[in-house]
Amino acid sequence: MGERWCAAVRVLVLQAAWALAGGQVRYSVPEEAKAGTVVGRLAQDLGLEAGEAEARRLRLVAQGRRASVEVSGASGALVVSSRLDREELCAKSAPCALRLEVLVERPLRVFHVELEVTDINDNAPIFPAARKNLSIAESSVPGSRFPLEGASDADIGANAQLSYTLSPSEHFSLDLQRSEEYRESLFLVLTKSLDRETIPVHRLVLTASDGGRPSLTGTMELVISVLDANDNAPKFNQSVYKVQLRENATEGTLVARVNATDPDLGSNSDVVYTLSNTFPEEGVNIFHLNAKTGEIHLGGTVDYEDIRSYEIQIEATDKGTPPLSGHCKVVLEVVDVNDNAPEVRVTSLSVPVSEDASVGTVVALLSVSDRDSGANGRVRCWVWPASPFGLEATFAGSYSLVLREALDRERVSEYEVEVRAEDGGAPALRASRGLRVPVSDVNDNAPAFSQAVYTVLARENNAAGAELARLWARDPDEAGNGRVSYSVWEGGAAAVSSSSSSGVGAGGWRPASSYVSVDAESGRVWALQPLDYEELQVLQFEVRAVDAGEPPLYGNATVQLFVLDENDNAPALLPAAGSAPEAGGAAGEAAAAAAAGLGSVSDTLWAWAAWGAPAGQVVAKIRAVDADSGYNAWLRYELWEPRAKGPFRVGLYSGEVSTARALDEADGPRHRLLIVVRDHGEPARSATATLSVSLVEAAEAALAAGSSSSSSSRAALGAEMGPGAASAATNVWLVVAICAVSSLFLLAVVLYGASRWAPRAAVLSGPGPTTLVCASEVGSWSYSQRHSRSLCVADGAAKSDLMVFSPNFPPPPPGPAPKDTQPEPSALLDTVSGPSFVFFSGPSHPPSELLLLEAGLIFHRLGTLGV
Repeated sequence: MGERWCAAVRVLVLQAAWALAGGQVRYSVPEEAKAGTVVGRLAQDLGLEAGEAEARRLRLVAQGRRASVEVSGASGALVVSSRLDREELCAKSAPCALRLEVLVERPLRVFHVELEVTDINDNAPIFPAARKNLSIAESSVPGSRFPLEGASDADIGANAQLSYTLSPSEHFSLDLQRSEEYRESLFLVLTKSLDRETIPVHRLVLTASDGGRPSLTGTMELVISVLDANDNAPKFNQSVYKVQLRENATEGTLVARVNATDPDLGSNSDVVYTLSNTFPEEGVNIFHLNAKTGEIHLGGTVDYEDIRSYEIQIEATDKGTPPLSGHCKVVLEVVDVNDNAPEVRVTSLSVPVSEDASVGTVVALLSVSDRDSGANGRVRCWVWPASPFGLEATFAGSYSLVLREALDRERVSEYEVEVRAEDGGAPALRASRGLRVPVSDVNDNAPAFSQAVYTVLARENNAAGAELARLWARDPDEAGNGRVSYSVWEGGAAAVSSSSSSGVGAGGWRPASSYVSVDAESGRVWALQPLDYEELQVLQFEVRAVDAGEPPLYGNATVQLFVLDENDNAPALLPAAGSAPEAGGAAGEAAAAAAAGLGSVSDTLWAWAAWGAPAGQVVAKIRAVDADSGYNAWLRYELWEPRAKGPFRVGLYSGEVSTARALDEADGPRHRLLIVVRDHGEPARSATATLSVSLVEAAEAALAAGSSSSSSSRAALGAEMGPGAASAATNVWLVVAICAVSSLFLLAVVLYGASRWAPRAAVLSGPGPTTLVCASEVGSWSYSQRHSRSLCVADGAAKSDLMVFSPNFPPPPPGPAPKDTQPEPSALLDTVSGPSFVFFSGPSHPPSELLLLEAGLIFHRLGTLGV
């Protein structure tokens, strides 16, 4: 309640103050003020406190036209809302005041605000027209006055006070007269006499400036035409006309236009043109002159290369009385155009060019010319393609075609060279001249084979003269330089096996030319003789290709000829291990022949077996070799006879003859076995061995096995002493053997007892190397004369340990390192070099047999020591 009372008191105080002030507020603002410009603090001037202007909704009452000011609601200030233009609001009236009504609510009151818009100099003076034409006679006297209309300015006061100026002129000036009663008057005053022939038209600029700061101006152009009198003769504007005409201009082209003027008027100023003379005279027929216009047209053709310039005399005559005339000269220069292409001529050509020609060699001389002049006649030359030739300028218009790079006839044998010329015209004209430059050959390329090493496969036993391979060497040279001949290089050689089946007694080296030959023209490699794999496996030789150049060049290629094995050798039998002569008869002769190294042994082999021998005991071993290799040398053994089940069997791959069951007296004293040895070749080859097995007592069998180890040496000795001496020596040794067995029997018993408490050596040393072999039933090896292959095939139950002792027996023929050709896995790999003696140890043998075997071995040991 107290607050409302305070507010009412403030309103009453405000109303009293407003009444005392007369109830009106005055503001002033310049025209063209920007929107947002604050005119005055209306709310404060009306006595309103801060915030009351917005609370009491202080605002302007809308007028009939758009208001240019408004009240800011927050501050209560009077601000400009749109453009204020004094000239639009009040025109020329002064002062320019706007009356506004301001409304305040709560309580409602209306206030009057007067806003004066002040003038600024924003309008420039304006003339009635931008241009005014005046005509003044040439005979007018100085001092003559000509009225002009002044400019107007929309502003008021000093901004509308105008002053006038005239552009500098020696003939005219301005006169301005001011009066308080009348409007000011402006005059143009003639200060100097006019001459139409000198200045027919005067162009002046009248400028009006107002009194504002800064001052604004307006202009009007005064065009004053001077009226003339006829007192002058025709006259050309140039005494000499210099024109240029392109030589390719077409007929009818405008060459030039001459102009003669006569400052007189009327007929006295009419001019007629005539062609009086030309140099050279040909120009009379080439150029045509128009008598009225003074235009010269081309009536023919011009050629810069024939006539480069013309001079034409022209006369201009008016139609006055008497007629007056003037003269001029037209100098016409023919302009060269690029209408002539360059010309290329070959003055000398030296071909063919040797491919070893040095860089800088001159191949051809050329001359180049162009009838045009200047840049059109300036010729640029080059060679296309750019290499290997180039151009060198010798003197003006002359060039040399020289070699810039080394030539190679094998790469490019002939060049199509194009010498191109281009002038400097626009557009440029071109010419070219083609040259054919062949390259002569020199012998600079050696024959080259397509491969450095040729691998050739050939089967043995080929026919003599068979083609083995075909070699080809390329020589890119031509004629004789590229004609290649082939030969076997004499430096090549082949290793020959010492055990050749062709009869070569000892190994060595033989020249490759003894095996192959090369056709000199075709490069075909021929076989001179059948090849034997057993003699030669690899033949490596060089083939040389030589061209027919001077000097000749050559190239080599290595040929590796691999001989492929064929199954051309049947298995060959060797003496069986454990065989011995029976009663010193034919068997003894067979053993002696084997020991003497005479090659094949008798078809009948001998072996002994003890009565009661258990199944699986090895009786003999059939040994065979095959000179082939691989599968062709892989042997297998088959028992051919007897066909029925007998007491013996043969290991399929070992060749061991063993008991198939225990032997008894019902088997008979002697058995004849027919064993076939086959290889795995296609077709397979075979050999047949006859084995005679005698059944004896166990002691006799052991004695026979022991005595057989020294039979070879005794047989050789007997061969030297003769048949009688050999028989006597044999009897002596038999007696000695019986005595030795008897005397050493006790020692054998002692050794047997010692073996119960001390380990016994399982191997007895002999004169040859000791080899441990497979202990299976049929485990053994097959032999190849060239390559020994080891096989151990377990096709039965395991037996006791088997120790093999090799005596002094001639080793097999030497050969290269063995190659694995057997498909079966080997349990033990080795090579047996001769017949072996066997010694069995294990629980399967009774003590009596052990004693007999040991006694026999001791006897064999004493025999080898010469006892």
